[in-house]
Amino acid sequence: MTAPAAAGETVGRVWSQLVGQESAVELLSSAAESAAALVSGRTTDPGSMTHAWLFTGPPGSGRSVAARTFAAALQCTVDAGCGRCQGCHTTLAGTHADVKLVVPEGLSISVAEMRALVQAAARRPTTGQWQIVIIEDADRLTEGASNALLKAVEEPPERTVFLLCAPSDHPDDISVTIRSRCRSVNLRTPSSRSIATVLVERDGIDPERARWAASVCGGHVGRARRLATDENARARREAVLRIPLGLRRAEDVFRCADELITTAEADATETSKARDEAEQDALRTAMGSGGTGKGVAGAKRAADAAVRALEKKQKSRATRTQRDTLDLALVDLAGFYRDVLVLSSGSDAALNHPDVAEQAAEAARQWTPASTLRRLEAVLACRDAIAWNVKPRIAVEAMLTTLREG
Repeated sequence: MTAPAAAGETVGRVWSQLVGQESAVELLSSAAESAAALVSGRTTDPGSMTHAWLFTGPPGSGRSVAARTFAAALQCTVDAGCGRCQGCHTTLAGTHADVKLVVPEGLSISVAEMRALVQAAARRPTTGQWQIVIIEDADRLTEGASNALLKAVEEPPERTVFLLCAPSDHPDDISVTIRSRCRSVNLRTPSSRSIATVLVERDGIDPERARWAASVCGGHVGRARRLATDENARARREAVLRIPLGLRRAEDVFRCADELITTAEADATETSKARDEAEQDALRTAMGSGGTGKGVAGAKRAADAAVRALEKKQKSRATRTQRDTLDLALVDLAGFYRDVLVLSSGSDAALNHPDVAEQAAEAARQWTPASTLRRLEAVLACRDAIAWNVKPRIAVEAMLTTLREG
């Protein structure tokens, strides 16, 4: 057995995955130690470990990372998060038999999917300490799925833990009844210094590139890593930030809208194509495609029907990827208009896009604060419209018209 880590030691432990979340780490590590005591039959504070947790925080704060890290600490067989044992490794890799991870690939999590998950979660752990269910984007639960989950959270099996991730604990994101049965862990936006440090130390990124990516990522660790390592991601961001001062003629509205939509579609296609083909091939093989002999015709019909159902699921996943990519562009636009307001007010607040401060200053000279605010509101309204299933092209063209006119 490996010796427990010394007090304050975090390098190599699972908690090093969390960036700039010291208070959350303290809370979760204490709960993991309490959970280990419960498993071994030792007395412990009954309030420090519970069966349901809700991780909230702004995009990029690391909600899903916190949930997976906590799950690894619960399954740890050494000292509640050593980062070296089989329990820690398999949980963080997503291969632990007793850790179920729900990542909505479409626009919502269905009631059928949740019922199947709740049924599986009711079983006792097979190889680990706990049966753990992690639900990323719990705000995408349908009403029926929420009700199915609520039943399980109200009457949890003895060794089952539910870890939910949502942007906030507002009723629009998570139902009041589910929230009331969870212990909340509120994550904050990590500082750019913390993000730069982890990019250098964990990902081996050049320090200067890491500092730049950390300064323009809006506190989103994953976005910072992608900007630092993906030239296409940097090019897309630059194209988006050229839009505000590039809307000089009416036709620019439709050109920019087409570029935004086309880029989002291309990103979704690039992300999904290889995965979609591999899933379809694997499904056909599992359903007996290419076989010979008696019953082949029936097997082929069943395989074709299963592939059609899979294609429908993949189409929904591609739609979500497209909307997520487009939303990222809208967040960058909103950050630019916010920077214009900061500069026009004379504030010394940090800019979202310090590398395009000259363009923001030029815009501040051209526009009144009121017209800048109208433009910012148009971007936010576009995000809301797309979330409510307005066709992205229509929503984007309406937004860009307002951005041009002010």
